[in-house]
Amino acid sequence: MMLKFREIITVNILLYVCFMTIPQASAFEIKQVKSTGGINAWLVEDHKNPLITMQFVMRGGSSSDPKDKTGLAYLVSGLLDEGAGDLDSRSFQALLEKNSISLSFNARMDSFSGTLTTLTETKEEAFKLLGLALTVPRFDQEPLTRVKNQILAGLRASKENPKNMAGRLWWQLAFPNHAYGRSKKGSVVSINAITQQDMKQFVKRTFTKDNITISIVGDITPEEVGDALDKIFVDLPESFSGTNVEEGIAENGGETVIVERDIPQSVVIFGSIGIKRRDPDWYAATILFEILSGGFGSRLTEEIREKRGLTYGVSAYPLPLEKAGVIVGNVSTVNDRVAESIQLIKDIWQNFGEKGPTPTEMQNAKDYINGSFPLRFTNSKTIAGVLNAVQHFDLGIEYLENRSKLIDQVSLRDLRRVAKRLFDSKALTFAVVGKPTNLDPTMRAPAYE
Repeated sequence: MMLKFREIITVNILLYVCFMTIPQASAFEIKQVKSTGGINAWLVEDHKNPLITMQFVMRGGSSSDPKDKTGLAYLVSGLLDEGAGDLDSRSFQALLEKNSISLSFNARMDSFSGTLTTLTETKEEAFKLLGLALTVPRFDQEPLTRVKNQILAGLRASKENPKNMAGRLWWQLAFPNHAYGRSKKGSVVSINAITQQDMKQFVKRTFTKDNITISIVGDITPEEVGDALDKIFVDLPESFSGTNVEEGIAENGGETVIVERDIPQSVVIFGSIGIKRRDPDWYAATILFEILSGGFGSRLTEEIREKRGLTYGVSAYPLPLEKAGVIVGNVSTVNDRVAESIQLIKDIWQNFGEKGPTPTEMQNAKDYINGSFPLRFTNSKTIAGVLNAVQHFDLGIEYLENRSKLIDQVSLRDLRRVAKRLFDSKALTFAVVGKPTNLDPTMRAPAYE
């Protein structure tokens, strides 16, 4: 038999995890498969269950949308399974249901992704449908109108949701002149302006062979993967021609904006300039944010929730964006204690930046990070997602095996240096939605999109 793949490279990952539905811990292998058509994928075989999960990620998310057609990537993500090739929406969905195939797509700021889950016995039908969706989507008028109406209804509802409002305002404030400041879901005007041709052009320039990372987990061999890769992806255009988003930096540090709403609790979104995923200091930042905001016992939770009872939950974390380093956090509290909560966040932030963590905090955070990491690998979808992230950020196939070492080798000196870099209370920007007392805005809030 002629093999339908060009190359296999196997890496034994000595990361002990609870794999799939198997209760005992086990190591797994990552196999790099290259198809005859030149499509690459990472594969983790598991033949204990008759299931296959495929995930793929491409550059070109909502940040690449044209200024006057924001929501384009998001709209495309909602329509790819609504008909393709000779199959209209009803026929396409019927085949998915008949064969118990799960197919979904998602548009994020920097990427466009898809997830396919299928039974082994129906994999050929699943691969065929995915290939059609990626190469010859229809975008017929009936599903286009229906999905547009769903998005428009969601946009109207989000204007009444304090948390959504605060989030949108913060991004508009932090990135007023950058694509990150625009709405992922678009606006009423922009959604109505998007045409079938706009969506086909998005697919053509974004869904390309050189713009895709693929991970597969489950009951499938490398030979079968090679064949599947060519069936699904080989007809894609060769080269990415989408928009390259400019580098950005969070602006308006130190500002507070307030949008009044007659609600008993105010929602606060805060953040500042942060750190990119490919930055060598990312591992130090991971430890710092575990200490600051990792849960019970973390500095923010201990001071704001446990000691003072100001909120049920408070958090802050770095976002792994491509074109900007960003830290984002949130807290909700009753209106007459919003000012107190914000001041506490500033004080904790500043103290952490000036003094850094203690040796005990460092060790406890390292232990938790390394100990909890394998718990992510509980099913095929999460495993595929992690493998895609590793590929997307060019971390190397040995990353999973080396991650604990990368965390362990961070010193207390490193943490204190990075803390000074990241934690400056004067750089924090706050977006507040509610009726806070004794809190004055420092600037007018941008118009809500």
